[in-house]
Amino acid sequence: MILGVIFDLDGVLVSTDELHFKAWKILAEELGIDTFTKEDNKKQKGVSRMESLEVVLGKGSKIYTQVEKEEFAERKNNYYKELLEKLDEQAILPGAIECLKMIKSKGLLIGVGSVSRNAPLILERTGLLSHIDKVSCGLDITRSKPDPEVFEVAANKLGLKNEDCLVVEDSMAGIAAAKAVHMKTLGVGPEHAQLRADYAAPGLAADIDWIGILGDNY
Repeated sequence: MILGVIFDLDGVLVSTDELHFKAWKILAEELGIDTFTKEDNKKQKGVSRMESLEVVLGKGSKIYTQVEKEEFAERKNNYYKELLEKLDEQAILPGAIECLKMIKSKGLLIGVGSVSRNAPLILERTGLLSHIDKVSCGLDITRSKPDPEVFEVAANKLGLKNEDCLVVEDSMAGIAAAKAVHMKTLGVGPEHAQLRADYAAPGLAADIDWIGILGDNY
C-alpha cells in the first residue's frame, strides 16, 4: 500500500536544466574546453556532481588531481548558486503543485529525494517547500543514483517502509535506484517510455491513472 510519494526534484517538480548547463559551460570554457554541448549535459542527468564533472573533463585531454577536481566541482556549484538567485515559481513544471496538493489531500506523506545539495534552496526559492514533508538530498548521502541511498533516507525520514513508497523520477538511474529497494516507480519526462518504470507519463500535468497507482488510498 502506498503511504508516501517521493519526488526527484529537477525534471520532475522543477526545471533547472538550463542553469546546470550554463554553470558547467562556464567551467568548461575556463578549463579550455569549448566543445561541451547540451548533448553532453544530458549524460549528467541523475548522477552526482563529481560524475558530472568527469563528463566535462572527458571532453578535454588534461589529467587533474582529486584536489583539483573537487575545486572544479565547487566552482561549478558556486556558479550554479549564483544563477539560482534568480530562480522563482516560474521554474515549477506544469502540474507539479496540483499533483502535490492532490497527494496531500489523500493523507499521504510527500518527500523529495534529490542528489543535489541545493535541493532545499531550490524548494525554498520556488515556494514548493511548504508542500513537502521531508527532504533527502546530497547533504544526507555519500552515494549517488543508481545507488538507492537517497530514497532510503527519504523513506526513513518519512517514517515509512520502502515498499510503502512511490518514487517519481525522470531518469533511468533514479528508477533503477528505487526498484533496487522495492519501491514502486512512476517515470515522467520526455523519456518516460524508456525508463522501465512501473507506471509512466509525459509529466505531472498528464492524465495519470492515480487510482490505479495509489489504489485504496486515492
